[in-house]
Amino acid sequence: HEWFQAAIAAEPGAPERQRYLIRDGRGPSGELPPNNWRSLFGGEGWSRLKRPDGTPEQWYLHLFDVHQPDLDWDSDLVKEGFDDILRHWLDLGVDGFRVDVAHSLVKADGLPDAEEHTKQGNFNLGPMWDQDGVHDVYRRWRKVLEEYDGDRVLVAEAWIPDPERLARYVRADEMHQAFNFDFLSSAWDAASYRRVITKTMAANAAVGAPTTWVLSNHDVVRHATRLAREDTSDTEGIAATDPQPDAALGIRRARAATLMMLALPGSAYLYQGEELGLPEHTTVPDDLRQDPIWFRSERDQVGRDGCRIPMPWIGDAPGAGFSPTGRTWLPQPDSYASLAADRQIGVPGSTWSMYHDALRLRRELGLGEGELTWVEADEHVVAFDNGEVRVLVNVAGAPVPLPDGEVLLASTELSGELPTDAAVWLRLR
Repeated sequence: HEWFQAAIAAEPGAPERQRYLIRDGRGPSGELPPNNWRSLFGGEGWSRLKRPDGTPEQWYLHLFDVHQPDLDWDSDLVKEGFDDILRHWLDLGVDGFRVDVAHSLVKADGLPDAEEHTKQGNFNLGPMWDQDGVHDVYRRWRKVLEEYDGDRVLVAEAWIPDPERLARYVRADEMHQAFNFDFLSSAWDAASYRRVITKTMAANAAVGAPTTWVLSNHDVVRHATRLAREDTSDTEGIAATDPQPDAALGIRRARAATLMMLALPGSAYLYQGEELGLPEHTTVPDDLRQDPIWFRSERDQVGRDGCRIPMPWIGDAPGAGFSPTGRTWLPQPDSYASLAADRQIGVPGSTWSMYHDALRLRRELGLGEGELTWVEADEHVVAFDNGEVRVLVNVAGAPVPLPDGEVLLASTELSGELPTDAAVWLRLR
């Protein structure tokens, strides 16, 4: 990037370097990184710059890949530069921005050493995450968006374990929505879902923002596979040498989880391919992996390639119809042929048809703008009403009788009862 090229061409202390977290090293000759921060992709979080003659000098921070240097959000050059960037795209007519790792822009004052890498479930903790100063950035961005007519939206990708702290990102003068990763990371457990749904809806309601729901994305194991793992909240990639999930169990639970999600008030986000029920590719050959996590972890963590496999469009075409040449940047598993779009679109009972019907009903019945009321049910059943729709999700429990009502949609065939790992939408009589 021209900013970074200008920074490394300049001398230490020059204005061009103020855009980045470029610091002197520790030790007698600056040979040690400025602090002990690690890259989330593995390895040191700092890389040392060199002069054209090879002489080592200052260090730059990259919490992710070495090609992704962290900006310094105390710099007016960065703040003003991003005002221009936002306006550039808004002038071209974009509707808004999804902000990657939205909780990591601002770092703790003084860049203090972190305790050894700490996590809470799937959430990272430390002095580089969820610092209060990040909210000043988004208030500034919101003002830029409000200069434009029409609805323009800011969406936060922020992995924060506390719903109340996540809700701070969607206060009235900041972002409009934030992905609900507490919901995505929930175990396949009815009590866990009830807790997550209740807590996140309450936290967002307190700031007047809608709750969002999401089950898969480009950073986690697809839920059609994740929900068949022994630990159903584990989002890390799967290697061929790892225990292989039960595909039939995974898709059964994934379909049920999807109907639960799409019946909830708020906004729902879908990841490409989940409408086909695509599983994770769990046997990607190591020599074909692309994710920098694989390389920076010295081939210890397989990374995210398994959820980023190219879409299958035509089951019997080369590359499943993804490209004219049949080439794909990552290999598709054999299972994708039968799941291709041409094998599912318009086919009754297919996962694509279930998504299509669910989205149609969600719109027609106003479920996204509805209200949730919990319903008493067996401990292993997530049960709630949203408007005229009763939703029942049997989470890993024994079959339960269906109440008297019209079945609007189900994740599987029904015969008077709701089977294990299944969901149904009903209009009660």
